[in-house]
Amino acid sequence: MPTIKRLLLTRHGGRRIWPKFPRNSNCTVRIISFVVFLVLGLMPASATNERSSVGSGKSFVEKNCSGCHAVGRSGKSRHPDAPVFRTLSKRYPLINLEESLAEGISTGHPDMPEFQVRPNEVSRIIRYLDTIQEK
Repeated sequence: MPTIKRLLLTRHGGRRIWPKFPRNSNCTVRIISFVVFLVLGLMPASATNERSSVGSGKSFVEKNCSGCHAVGRSGKSRHPDAPVFRTLSKRYPLINLEESLAEGISTGHPDMPEFQVRPNEVSRIIRYLDTIQEK
């Protein structure tokens, strides 16, 4: 009897604690194959969705904010009063921007236009900003 199996049986009073499958069970092979297929199939989808979400946030920020702010990992803001986005997390948690973005940012530097962000875009913007923060 293999050592692990013997140890488990002695700890549980000799009672079997796992089901007994035939050694060449097609059922076992099918179950393992299904689980492996499921795990491998889902992993790339979530990674692709995350990249797509970050890319969408980046596009929004570049289109709507880059006229005044530095919106990437480097560079300086075009407007002197506009903070660079890569340092926002040093001032406050990025998650705090969600409400401001959803309601419409109406404060900031004096030349900042008012704009509304759709609810599905808010989380994408936050995800993108998180990727460029200086640590």
